[in-house]
Order: sequence, then C-alpha cells, then structure tokens
Amino acid sequence: MKTSTDRILTTHTGSLPRPEGFDRHDTAALPAAVAGMVGRQLETGVDIVNDGEISKPSYATYVTERLSGFGGEPVALAMRGFDAFSEFAQRMWGEPGMAAVAANPSCNGPVAYVDRSKLDADIANLKAAADGAPEVFMSAASPGVIDMFMPNRHYATTEEYIGALADAMKEEYDAIVQAGFVLQLDCPDLACGWALGPEVTEAEFRRVVAQRLEAIDYATRDIPADRIRLHLCWGNYEGPHHTDIPLNGIIDLVLAARPAAISFEAANPRHEHEWSLFADVKLPDGKVLIPGVLDSTTNYIEHPELVAQRIVRYAEVVGRERVIAGTDCGFATFAAVLPVDPKIAWAKLAALAEGAALATDRLW
Repeated sequence: MKTSTDRILTTHTGSLPRPEGFDRHDTAALPAAVAGMVGRQLETGVDIVNDGEISKPSYATYVTERLSGFGGEPVALAMRGFDAFSEFAQRMWGEPGMAAVAANPSCNGPVAYVDRSKLDADIANLKAAADGAPEVFMSAASPGVIDMFMPNRHYATTEEYIGALADAMKEEYDAIVQAGFVLQLDCPDLACGWALGPEVTEAEFRRVVAQRLEAIDYATRDIPADRIRLHLCWGNYEGPHHTDIPLNGIIDLVLAARPAAISFEAANPRHEHEWSLFADVKLPDGKVLIPGVLDSTTNYIEHPELVAQRIVRYAEVVGRERVIAGTDCGFATFAAVLPVDPKIAWAKLAALAEGAALATDRLW
C-alpha cells in the first residue's frame, strides 16, 4: 500500500456518481465506463483510484448477485436517533429511493459464493482501465455490513451467519488482492450498527464490534495486512446523528484488527472534532489513517484551505507519512440515491486534490 512518503496522497471511499443514462446491466458498455471513471479520477487529482463501484447497485447489496441464500422477505432498517424529529424522518425515509435502501432481502438459506462472473468482470475492467495509475483499490462488503442490510433468518445465531459470510466472501477478498489491487472492506456496521436494533450498552456493542472484526481477520488471513484498508462510518446520510457512538468508543478495537489503513468520517459537523483523540491514541506500527476531509452529504464545495487545515491537523498528531486524504463516505453509495449533485461531487474531489497540495507545501 502506498503511503504519503513525500506528499499527501489522495483517495476516496469508493462509490462515485454513475454517468448519466448508464445501465450497469449493459456489460458491453462497462469496460469503457470504467475507463472513463478511472480517467476522470486521475484528471481530477485523485491518486489512489477505483472503478467508482460503477457495476454495483450499492456497496453492500450487490452481494445478492454473487452469493446464494438471499431469498427471504425484506426486513426494513430501523435507525434510532430520529425519535425527536419525526417530520424530518418521514421526509427522509419516505422518499422512494431511500425507502428502497431500507428494505432488502433477508438471508433464508445457506450462504455460498456461487457466481464469480461479475467479480471477474469487475477485476478485468479495472485492470484494463487503471494501467499506469499510482495505486488501485477495489471495495468489498464486509460480513458485518451484509448482516446489517440483509439480516439472518436461516442460521441458528448471528455469529454463525457472520462466520458463513466470512467463509463465502473470502473468495472475493482473495481475488481482489491477487489481481494486484488494495482491498477496501466496507464496514459501516462498526459505527452505525450502534443505532440499529434494540438499545445496548457501549460494552455490549463493543463485543459486537469485536466479533465482526474477528470475522474480518479470519476472512483476510491469507492477505498481507498492508494490502487491506477498512472503511467505517455512522451512515452516509444527512441527519441529526446526535446519538452516534463516539469514535473513541470503538477506535482501539478497529486499530487492533488486521487492516493497515482506516478510513473514517472526519469532516461532517458531528465527527470533525474527533481528530484530537489521536493525540492520546497511539497508532500501532504500520497503521495509516484515511480521514475524510470532504463531507459526502452536502453540496457545499469545501475550500481547499479548509481541506488543507483538516489534513494538517491529522499530520501533526500522527505524522505526515501516516495520513492519506479521503472522503467521509461515497458520493453514490446507493446508485439511485444522490445526495450530492454529480458535478458538485467531482468539484469536491478537485478541492481535495488542491487542499492536499497546500498541505504538502506546509508539511514538507
């Protein structure tokens, strides 16, 4: 994995706005679409690029096209934190696109990786498009986030279900790294899982997080740690977020897991202040931070000076070589739901590159 050895590198969380009129089922058009996506990232100034998740309906639910066992009745997501804001919740979750996001098939049978065709096509298209890019990553759903969106209605316990998911997804994880890419594991459940289901104590939730991280370590056991990055977040939506679990409630567990780089929200109004906790949290050897320095839920285009300030804060507490500038989350985590206008999303990424250049001038 490349790190910021002589300048601040830039990347993003994975999903990018799909081209207007693009049909992900048009397999003949996919190679050119991926090439266009990679080329635009490089032109914008992004160093560590991917395919924008262009072939996927979302970063998590795409697995139903590759794994068996997902034929059960949908189970709607129910997030706490909206109780005092019922009118806002109705506007947000009542919108058809968001309502579809909140209802996905449940697991009603044995989980296994049964169709590699889409994975193989994704790998081939990205390999062809990214030849010459400084570094390339490909994202994949973690066992925990699959459970979060498509809960268990088949296995005796959640632990058994997540173990089966880890066994199944290992095939995808290994293939991504064997293709020469960095593997990004998408793990929003490690933070936003706090707001789902019945209320639990922080100690109880930490046990859930630890179990999910154990599944990640198990599923990636044959992959070098420095070829893995992990993304966590509190849900990529504009909302109150006042009941989010603090980053310091889970960061020690996350840093103890195998992935060498940790991507997390660090720009939105609820979590930007948490940069200061790294003055007390010592990074283990070999660990790198990818703090979000762009908010992925607002159409404000961050000033490059603000981006630079956010980067420098982290560099001053953990070291410049241990910071890669990223985004809070994706700009199209669900392909049909675009909270940020596509043209603005690309302008924000340009501001990321400009801000990283400013930060580099100050840090080197």
